[in-house]
Amino acid sequence: MTVTPSSALSSHSSAGRTASGVLSPVRIAVDCMGGDHGPSITLPACQAFLARHPDAELVLVGLPEAIRPAAHWPRVTLVNASEVVTMDDPVEVALRRKKDSSMRVAISQVKATADQPAAAHACVSAGNTGALMAVARYLLKTVEGIDRPAIATVMPNQKDGFTTVLDLGANVDCSAEHLLQFAVMGSALVAAVDGKDNPTVGLLNIGEEVIKGNEVIKQAGELLRAAHERGLLNFHGNVEGNDIFKGTSDIVVCDGFVGNVALKTSEGLAMMMATFIKQEFTRNIFTKMAALVAMPVLNQFKKRVDHRRYNGAALLGLRGLVFKSHGSADAFAFEHALNRAYDAARHRLLDRVHDQIAATLDSLPSGDQDSAAGVGQAA
Repeated sequence: MTVTPSSALSSHSSAGRTASGVLSPVRIAVDCMGGDHGPSITLPACQAFLARHPDAELVLVGLPEAIRPAAHWPRVTLVNASEVVTMDDPVEVALRRKKDSSMRVAISQVKATADQPAAAHACVSAGNTGALMAVARYLLKTVEGIDRPAIATVMPNQKDGFTTVLDLGANVDCSAEHLLQFAVMGSALVAAVDGKDNPTVGLLNIGEEVIKGNEVIKQAGELLRAAHERGLLNFHGNVEGNDIFKGTSDIVVCDGFVGNVALKTSEGLAMMMATFIKQEFTRNIFTKMAALVAMPVLNQFKKRVDHRRYNGAALLGLRGLVFKSHGSADAFAFEHALNRAYDAARHRLLDRVHDQIAATLDSLPSGDQDSAAGVGQAA
């Protein structure tokens, strides 16, 4: 790995906080080779991002010839890698064999050591999700008190806002304690990025009643209610799938199997609705004329359901900020992933997650604290 600076970057230690407590400047490491399209998408997205964020700096990681076009961009440092993790590489290959991959080198930029601060405040990659999670967890480790990292992203709701949902696929099987930890991390994420000091948390279930759900969900509900009574979380209660889009709660917590199904189902539904509308408006000359009249409304509808605007899932629970972009993202979508990483770093998400999980564990009764903190030791 070699480093080629294209402009003078201040050291990590020189990045300070403004009067409002936000971090500035914010430095983001980018895996330029990840995803289905690589530099043809990531580089234009990075250029657009820099134009819109004058206080941001980027560390672009990739094959030397691929990232060379950015050599003279302002506020950019180039870091060379000799390997690329492909979208179909097994986790073992990414973790054990490709030790100089752009993904691994990019993640290593956010790793701090005892004698050296991190080179970047956050990392963004559109690469293989399983590989990204495995490499990030191996390099960065988890925050004390967190057993498993979780993937969190936002979905649009009818209140013209967003609902944050986690986990979206990192953990297929979860215990009640894991779901409590997801709620704590999700609360910290929404508080930091969206500015909501006391966001509401809903537990995804097959009904709102306390008696509904399997044993894990019932136990998780008890832990969440206990945390709510101690003022550690703002627990709304059980929510159903349609509540994600109603905006019933700011955060919806579930295991990764359910969350991933919900995410893919919603994306498929949005695409189907768009296809249906297009088919109906192009059916004949009269419907085409109606489409011309309705075009402003149709464009606004398309904007509201455009999944690219919600790109950028946070890998929460790590000792470093890592964000996952869709592998098929275009430049517009990848820029949104950069925006989410920027907002999280700027509002010190990592510190907030650490503080909130520490407060939650300290407040739990000793028996619950041991189970919440010890599950991951054996996992």
